[in-house]
Amino acid sequence: MLVLTDDLSKNLVPYMPNLLAMQREGTTFTNYTVTDSLCCPSRASMLKGQFPHNTGIFKNHGSDGGFRLFYSRGEEKSTFATDLQTAGYRTAFLGKYLNEYQPKDPLGTGKPYMPPGWDLWAAGGNAYDNFNYSLNENNQVVKYGNRPQDYLTDVISTKASQFITTSAAEGKPFMVEVSTYAPHSPYTPAPQDANAFPGLKAPRNAAYDKLPTDAPKWLNRVAPLTKAQKTRMDTEFRKRVQSVQSIDRMLGSLRTTLTKAGVADKTVVVFASDNGYHMGEYRLPSGKQTAFDTDVNVPLVVAGHGVGAGRTVDALVENIDLRPTFADLAGAPGPGETDGRSIKPLLNGTPPAEWRTAALIEHRDPATDPLDPDYTYDSVNIPPAYDALRTAQFTYVKYVDGSREYYDRKTDPLQLRNLAGKLTPARIAELDTALRGLIACVGPEACWTAGRAIS
Repeated sequence: MLVLTDDLSKNLVPYMPNLLAMQREGTTFTNYTVTDSLCCPSRASMLKGQFPHNTGIFKNHGSDGGFRLFYSRGEEKSTFATDLQTAGYRTAFLGKYLNEYQPKDPLGTGKPYMPPGWDLWAAGGNAYDNFNYSLNENNQVVKYGNRPQDYLTDVISTKASQFITTSAAEGKPFMVEVSTYAPHSPYTPAPQDANAFPGLKAPRNAAYDKLPTDAPKWLNRVAPLTKAQKTRMDTEFRKRVQSVQSIDRMLGSLRTTLTKAGVADKTVVVFASDNGYHMGEYRLPSGKQTAFDTDVNVPLVVAGHGVGAGRTVDALVENIDLRPTFADLAGAPGPGETDGRSIKPLLNGTPPAEWRTAALIEHRDPATDPLDPDYTYDSVNIPPAYDALRTAQFTYVKYVDGSREYYDRKTDPLQLRNLAGKLTPARIAELDTALRGLIACVGPEACWTAGRAIS
């Protein structure tokens, strides 16, 4: 079972008691990284097990991103859903799919559409408000209103529980992805949580409203946060904390359902986010898309069958690893087209002798379509295209305008001292060579080799 959240950053985890319990009972990956801190490219990487340069999905909309491009490229014909369905699993998808997908007519044919690989399909479109939305439920469009029981996280939680119960009763193996819209903006909480955490404010660590030394061109021109921005972000953070309460209840409820159905000891539960979120760090108003850890280093917690309890793993894991992991856990053949590798050995405490030493983050020009839910009106506050390496020690970013960043996260975990200008030409050449190797790699062997070219 995969519980995938939208924009859930690590600073929200302390407010989620059921997720904290899952950490105690399972394994937490501290160096889990997404391939792009933007919704659609990240989700495409999970479905395919491939970097954006191989999925072709770099944005949420338009000619180089979104659902329609994913569909037109034939990407849906081979995903972790088709892997598991072929292996005899019943599969269910519930919630947010890819940007541009609409329940009623996603392809402009006048008809609903559900992708291959899924036995149960209940996907929304622009449902970020969590009320007054529609779901495509196995090609029947069902409308939901604004009653408390229509709150989207609760609706998909109920559907997931029913699917688990039915599958277990029939003795069939199953895979369910529960994909929430929360806590994405507008950060709508469930009605019962709307007044929770009064007075809570956004965290203010040493990176809050502070530029890194020798900041890159795009960031160096960002002005200090205004009082209005700080006040707005305090409200937004409080709403984000409120909105994850329903996710946390859902997580607890689904794990209880697994126990009642008698399959908890046979099931692996994976909790993750498609990307992180910054709120005031580096003078940046609420958003994502950067290579800072606030945006790319997100929660990954795994519990259940064969998973060590109370363990923390610092191996470099990426969202491209989820697809081969699911196949491995199901005993299915490894999908040959993926760029990732199964993390099953990391779950049971017997890590392989060698593991990747560098993760790749790819990001293209920022979202410029006002219809994009991640459109940012002030383009000064979002980076130009870049490619980045993230190792256990450092983060290296190379921008399309020639700017560079290099942060030694061991001595500078908040990434406030850009050391790129102090690197020797030989070290820069070494980093650029490793980066080129990763952004050109295709397939499990080539990408595995490229991911171990530098440390």
